[in-house]
Amino acid sequence: MQPEANFITRNQKDILKARHRHERDKRLCDRIKSILLLDEDWTYLQVTHALLLDDDTIRR
Repeated sequence: MQPEANFITRNQKDILKARHRHERDKRLCDRIKSILLLDEDWTYLQVTHALLLDDDTIRR
């Protein structure tokens, strides 16, 4: 089941982008990017290909 697009607010997006810029842990960066891409209506499959991650990892 794919989440709806725009499930986070603009303010939440800005906070995540700022956190991504300052984060050193690349795994956390991938998590942040996953949330932002899913919010832009990317599919799980597209996100897994873009971030080179496993499909189950994105779904969790």
